[in-house]
Amino acid sequence: MPEPSDLALLESCVRGAGEIARKFYGSEFKRWDKAGGSPVTEADLAVDAYLKENLLAARPGYGWLSEESLDNPARLASARVFVVDPIDGTVAFVKHRPHFTICAAVVEAGRPLDAVVYNPISEECFTARRGGGAFLNGMAIHVADRDTIAGARMLGPRTTFESGWPQMQITSFSSIAYRVALVADGQHDAMVSLSVKRDWDLAAADLIVQEAGGVLTDEAGAKLIYNRAAATQRASIAAGPKLHALLLAHLRQKEGLASRPASA
Repeated sequence: MPEPSDLALLESCVRGAGEIARKFYGSEFKRWDKAGGSPVTEADLAVDAYLKENLLAARPGYGWLSEESLDNPARLASARVFVVDPIDGTVAFVKHRPHFTICAAVVEAGRPLDAVVYNPISEECFTARRGGGAFLNGMAIHVADRDTIAGARMLGPRTTFESGWPQMQITSFSSIAYRVALVADGQHDAMVSLSVKRDWDLAAADLIVQEAGGVLTDEAGAKLIYNRAAATQRASIAAGPKLHALLLAHLRQKEGLASRPASA
């Protein structure tokens, strides 16, 4: 039997991990806070262990980068790397809110090649392969074609939009990957996050929104590069091309106004 493609492997393993997450969800489980104060649960670790065992068994030559695994610098020398977030949106998971996802991507030369973002409660499985389009449960998806900020269906922390923004419909989910995937599907127009994130938060969703015709960049308009020594991303803005350009211009204007002297 031929070896499954990387995308087929990712989807099979992520769906299997979803079964584990569902068993924990809504039940009693152990949880604690990591050094930085963010929560982690035994479900995060169980999903991470399952994905690591099954993905690396199928692709032993690939590197590994995951939120819940000790980082191994050997990944930097690997041609391809699995970038995984066992549960993106642990806060939602802990509060029994169905807005968390399991994310996995294959990254090569700093950019994702194949990606899956899966919400195991809503059964939304977003998939993408570079150059092959983006899909939700097998159906092709595309970003919205909005060209105005006012009235946009925006995903992000409400505090980000407290001043200097036009009126918008603002929704916030703790899983940033889920936010980006919902933009890819056109359910929302844009996503803005100005806080530091990690590679595993964004790598899979990045490819999905790109393949859905959208754009995801940092606040300077540059594509995000993954699998560097410091696996961090400063900010992320996702939207259709027209709205994305308007959001970048708006952010630059806000930054320029903020940097002026008070007398200006």
